[in-house]
Amino acid sequence: MKYVDEFRDGVLARRLAAAIHAEAAPERRYHLMEFCGGHTHAISRYGIEDLLPGNVRMIHGPGCPVCVLPVGRIDNAIDLARRPGVILCTYGDMMRVPGSNRLSLLKAKAEGADIRMVWSTLDALKLARDNPDRHVIFFAIGFETTTPPTAVALKQARALELKNFSVFCNHVLTPPAIQAILDSADGSERLDGFIGPAHVSTIIGSRPYESAAAHYRKPVVIAGFEPLDVMQAVLMLVRQINAGRFAVENQFSRAVTRAGNEKAQALVAEIFELRDSFEWRGLGMVPHSALRIRDEFAAWDAEKLFDIATLPVADNKACECGAILRGVKKPADCRLFGTICTPENPMGSCMVSAEGACAAHWTYGRFRDAQKKKDKQPA
Repeated sequence: MKYVDEFRDGVLARRLAAAIHAEAAPERRYHLMEFCGGHTHAISRYGIEDLLPGNVRMIHGPGCPVCVLPVGRIDNAIDLARRPGVILCTYGDMMRVPGSNRLSLLKAKAEGADIRMVWSTLDALKLARDNPDRHVIFFAIGFETTTPPTAVALKQARALELKNFSVFCNHVLTPPAIQAILDSADGSERLDGFIGPAHVSTIIGSRPYESAAAHYRKPVVIAGFEPLDVMQAVLMLVRQINAGRFAVENQFSRAVTRAGNEKAQALVAEIFELRDSFEWRGLGMVPHSALRIRDEFAAWDAEKLFDIATLPVADNKACECGAILRGVKKPADCRLFGTICTPENPMGSCMVSAEGACAAHWTYGRFRDAQKKKDKQPA
């Protein structure tokens, strides 16, 4: 299959691994953060960390859109769903993320709220047209990748004068999150470079990362999600770090350009504007890191229509999801991982989404951990 099989070639993977081993200076450490949850999943699935030298360490970042949404916004969605006459729609991963008192949208649905999983914003619009006596709210989440479809839905709702449809907007932005990590107490000292997200960059291009790379002197390599993509990106970062460079390089040139998708960018700018700040799970309040619906579309803005006020809600104290999203801890460092917290009984958002670090480690990494422990035991 074109653009899949050739990026999973075992012979090429071994060659890339050999090149990384040859070029990684043994006297130094390389701490590389893969921002996107898709990369975290690929690294776990294909055992990429096992192919890297011990001094090249991959650190999971906050690039799972389901994971970074704070508890308070989930509580808002549940409150909306419980209101008379409302149908709340969202993507499947959001259904199981715990809010306050571990109440999720799925549990609220079991209690009688009309909450429906949809595949696209067009499904939500169709629900509104098919149910004129109900108000349909689309619970919109995601990074720059999923923002244009939400913009399309809002534009169509206005064109159709669909007054029983609105959007609860929770779209967040990638570059401010990278800056927030680097501005944190240990971010700049702890990280040597970033693997930039693939799908996000098809929309925004590579240019938005350039100022952060120059200011913080940290290289960024945008990479695809296949194993050879990730390994080539690691090699490119190692070479930059060795040379003392801090450029933005594009490994995913088959899909990403410097300018990005300018038509999608224009559409998003027409419908949305920057929030002054927004809360991220694990990062706290991050300035200019999220979008809100412009006043011209206020008639389809659930936040205005239903006067939503988000209260700060603390995460479960025993759950390390926030620290994992900051790259400070790994899933296995959480004492709940694999015991109380499993995909069937998630305590935090990182165990819910397929892009979550804990879910990826549960599916793939825990078996390698068990084998490593077994190998260390005396014969």
